[in-house]
Amino acid sequence: MLRRLYDRTLALAAHRHALWWLAFISFIESSVFPIPPDILLIPMVIAAPHRAWLIALVCTVSSVLGGMLGYALGMFAYDLIEPLLEFYGYDEKFESFRHTYNEWGAWAVLIAGVTPFPYKVITILSGATALNIWVFTLASIVARGLRFFIVAGLLWKFGAPIRTFIEQRLGLVFTVSLALLVGGFVLVKVL
Repeated sequence: MLRRLYDRTLALAAHRHALWWLAFISFIESSVFPIPPDILLIPMVIAAPHRAWLIALVCTVSSVLGGMLGYALGMFAYDLIEPLLEFYGYDEKFESFRHTYNEWGAWAVLIAGVTPFPYKVITILSGATALNIWVFTLASIVARGLRFFIVAGLLWKFGAPIRTFIEQRLGLVFTVSLALLVGGFVLVKVL
């Protein structure tokens, strides 16, 4: 079953509309969708290594634009929950948190943008705390660009051996990928 899914994903990655799907997934992942765009980015670069840089660029731009949607959601969602914070007496605590987050927010965006930590959490939180939009955007461009261009570059350079490794150890790769995805969500709950 895993082998069929892998083969199907590679076939879809070579499809003529794959870049549009990658852009869509990268966009919505940055604000609401739980599956990272790497699920499509990796097979796309493996299927078409000569397009690695274009694929990484599309993924980066779409992800940053989606992050801006997440920022807007956080900004408007805060307006909805602010009365509840005041009602329960948490408005001062949130203001303290906002100050700390805005002091270190660029680092939070950079770390979440590069690691398996769910980037959407940081995009929404950045809007809710009114992190400077230019700081947020620049940190997002750097972080998402690093993440997607490094992945694309490694696959471009070492694609054939990586593809062989993945195909020979598909179960292991799937398990580790799933563990990283779940681990990112668990980390969010812990923090």
